[in-house]
Amino acid sequence: MVNTSIQLKLEQAQAAFTASNWSLLVQCLQQLIPVGKREQSGINTTPEATQLLNFAIAVLFAGDFQQRWDVAKLIPRLGTIAIAPLVEILEEDDDDELCWFAARTLGEFDHPQAIAALVELIKTTDNEELQAIAATALGQIGSSAVTVLTELLVDENTRLIAVRSLAYIRRSETIAPLLSVVSDPQVNVRATAIEALSSFHDSRIAPVLLHALNDIAAFVRREAVLGLGFRADLCTELDLVAHILPRLYDFNLDVCHAAAIALGRLGTEPAVIGLDQVLQSPHTPESLQIEIVRALGRIESNLALDKLSSFLEQSPSVAVCQEIITVLGQVEQPNNQVKAANILINMLRLQHPATEIGRIRGVIALSLGYLGQLPAIEPLINLLADSERVVKLHAIAALKKLAPEIAHQQLQQIATSDVAPELKQGVAIALAEWSN
Repeated sequence: MVNTSIQLKLEQAQAAFTASNWSLLVQCLQQLIPVGKREQSGINTTPEATQLLNFAIAVLFAGDFQQRWDVAKLIPRLGTIAIAPLVEILEEDDDDELCWFAARTLGEFDHPQAIAALVELIKTTDNEELQAIAATALGQIGSSAVTVLTELLVDENTRLIAVRSLAYIRRSETIAPLLSVVSDPQVNVRATAIEALSSFHDSRIAPVLLHALNDIAAFVRREAVLGLGFRADLCTELDLVAHILPRLYDFNLDVCHAAAIALGRLGTEPAVIGLDQVLQSPHTPESLQIEIVRALGRIESNLALDKLSSFLEQSPSVAVCQEIITVLGQVEQPNNQVKAANILINMLRLQHPATEIGRIRGVIALSLGYLGQLPAIEPLINLLADSERVVKLHAIAALKKLAPEIAHQQLQQIATSDVAPELKQGVAIALAEWSN
């Protein structure tokens, strides 16, 4: 028996279906399809369930993208009864968007029929988006899909998509099949396997990553370097820094960037020294210098800050200077914040060549504001006399963030003092902006 309230909603849904009012039909389905654990064993074939499924599939066929999106979230709640019509869509329909939704929804079912349909889609479609969503769906299903995907590794035509699908699953069951393809002739297969394996802390993986550092393909070397960068727990045991440092000199710049990132994550003193040696080289490309600066900033040790300060004295390019100033402003350890602030204050006091550029002065002001060191108040106030309005505004913002009460008192005192007209004008602007 169906209670009166549900019957009325079913009639309203039927009326919406008849009128092709898909938006209203979705609203009805949202009220009729209960939230909760779906029936995963057996098939709910009651007339009401079948009718609701028919309505939902109709919206999936005829609705716009948003309506399809909304109804696709409801279909899994109906249980395994929904698998067959979704599979039929993949087998017979040529609407790519509809197939995309069907594949995505099948990923909600840990069921052999759903897995088989998704695998078949991967093998037969030429549409990369459909392959990708099928791979994602299999990854969402998880362990049950591993066996099927492992079988696809045998065929070189399906090996790449199978590896990509296994990479989505991120469960220990995938380690063995992924290890089986780390020496595959296809570069993308090797790289995908290396990237996926890097997320596991398994004793079999680190030697594979170390070996991949010398792979002929830059893409593979890059993934290996990045993966080892997350294994700080093995840094001493495997001397990871010594293995990664040569990749700072790799022929491929992307690999060099990855090595800088990895060394920044490992954060040891030898890593700092190695990074600094490449930073100081006149042959190092600007983009790699910037990545090394970020790595040293991430390490944030006293030695790393000394290296950044020393490199500033060589008057590097404006872009590199700006990156150093930015990373100094992101220092978080209190003791190092003092050191970072002093470096920036000295840039202003000693008139570092880069400070001739207004953009650089503005970035210094903002970084000093973030560091929150009181000695920065005086140089920030001096920036209020700057010829560029944007620098003044950055200095005001920094003062308000750094020590608003102390800075405001000093500004009021200066406002009544005999100072240069440019500074007096800047102070007036600051006081006017203070309450905003």
